[in-house]
Amino acid sequence: MKLLLASRSPQRRAILTQLGIPFEVCPADVEELTAGDPAVIAVENAVRKATALADGDAATAGHTVLGVDTIVVIEGEIHGKPADAAHARRTLAALAGRHHDVLSGICVVEPGGEPRTALARTRVSFRPLDAETLDWYVATGEWEGRAGGYAIQGRGAALVAGIDGDYLNVVGLPVAAFLELLPAILRESS
Repeated sequence: MKLLLASRSPQRRAILTQLGIPFEVCPADVEELTAGDPAVIAVENAVRKATALADGDAATAGHTVLGVDTIVVIEGEIHGKPADAAHARRTLAALAGRHHDVLSGICVVEPGGEPRTALARTRVSFRPLDAETLDWYVATGEWEGRAGGYAIQGRGAALVAGIDGDYLNVVGLPVAAFLELLPAILRESS
């Protein structure tokens, strides 16, 4: 089985590599939803990414496709990837000292099959963050290209007080939910 990853995410690539799953990166450029019910948005964006490749050209036809979309939600408000450092600081300040949810929509499309989806949710608690800590983290640049403006697997770990759920979901690919959708991939990859 050849897996196509409809994402540019280096974190997703690292997780698949860690699992020993062979894959090819084929980013899907699709219009993503940004407003509405967060759980619906995460799943729909994953479906859009996966089906864009599954329904694509001859190069992608006949392969299993994985689409994933991860968003950060606090009190129903979606915090996507910050546009700039000031936006990152505002996002992190909004998360400071509070709980938020990391939602990942996952979609798998096998050759000739219908899209199969899952939603993973991890609750993350942030420490209270003073101005100096916010300035320090924003200055690292690690917030760039990351939902919620932080990377838990990097220096962003210093912002987190704890999590309830799948750690790898916060990193970018909820492995348990992915394997529920495609359980044979580990055996077929060895």
